[in-house]
Amino acid sequence: MALSGKVTIQFLLGGLAPDTQEPMPEIIQRSIRSTWKKIQREIPGTEFNYNFWTQCQPRRSTYPACRAVIACRMQQPESEQKMLSAIQQAYYLEARNTSDVEILIDLADKIGLDVQRFTEDIRSESCQNILTGEIQFCRDIGIQSFPGLVLKHGKSYTLLDFDYASSNVILDQIS
Repeated sequence: MALSGKVTIQFLLGGLAPDTQEPMPEIIQRSIRSTWKKIQREIPGTEFNYNFWTQCQPRRSTYPACRAVIACRMQQPESEQKMLSAIQQAYYLEARNTSDVEILIDLADKIGLDVQRFTEDIRSESCQNILTGEIQFCRDIGIQSFPGLVLKHGKSYTLLDFDYASSNVILDQIS
């Protein structure tokens, strides 16, 4: 890790797609499947479980997963990365719909969170307010796509280019 001990990583949630119970339009489903295929071509070893599109009722709603990360952070900040990984694994590899709060509660249980507290927190106004604040902050500093990478130096923020296959793209920008 070239930057170990030199940078602090902070995850911010940009929201991406608001709460909805409406099925994801077919055109968006095709677009996401196409993106998955492109990622698999460009990043060797990356896998997706395409059964998601037939086993689930896809919805374009990422706010529940964002709130799950915040609810985890509210209870066990040190487990935030575990929750992020659990959500990604469930969605991309296990074909589970992480727009469903019940799935997120199950993930919280699997990573060792207090399920009752997590359930209360994910549905709380406080959790929603934190998400709203992070979404606004991302907009304020110019993040328009996710994931995004931003370097904060002093009071300034710089959007960084990145390449999943080469850390040099990032290192060259911050060296």
